[in-house]
Amino acid sequence: MIFGMAPFTLFHVILSLIGIVTGLVVLAGLIGSESKPGWTLVFLITTVATSVTGFLFPFGGFTPAIGVGIISMIFLITAIIALYFYRLAGAWRWVYVASAVVSLYLNIFVLVAQSFQKIPALNALAPTGSEPPFAIAQGIVLVLFIIAGFLSLRRFHPLPA
Repeated sequence: MIFGMAPFTLFHVILSLIGIVTGLVVLAGLIGSESKPGWTLVFLITTVATSVTGFLFPFGGFTPAIGVGIISMIFLITAIIALYFYRLAGAWRWVYVASAVVSLYLNIFVLVAQSFQKIPALNALAPTGSEPPFAIAQGIVLVLFIIAGFLSLRRFHPLPA
């Protein structure tokens, strides 16, 4: 046990945090109309790995976490296809931007949910995850991502290769 976590759980959490940090760098690039190929590659790889490792945890039946993982994988695969196969040509630019932003949002959505479950001070405010503090935190994250997504769609116009 490291930091009170099994090694596999710690690995999953580290992947997720790397995906979030690199995703925020990529999001800033999208808003500033900057391609960040290295950051983007790390974001996509670690975010895919986060979803894949999430499916490897023991579970009994379909759970909300499995649902988020499936949705995340759909958006990640779409982003990868738009970026690496279609090279952001035509409508693939906005497909990539929307998919990347949604993928990052879902990772942060899970971070907030896990924070409310695992951090005692936050858990005291919303022990079941259905209380107003949890809803307010998730609502703020959603609004910020809607704004960031809108700005990214409007501003990200990479130069042709």
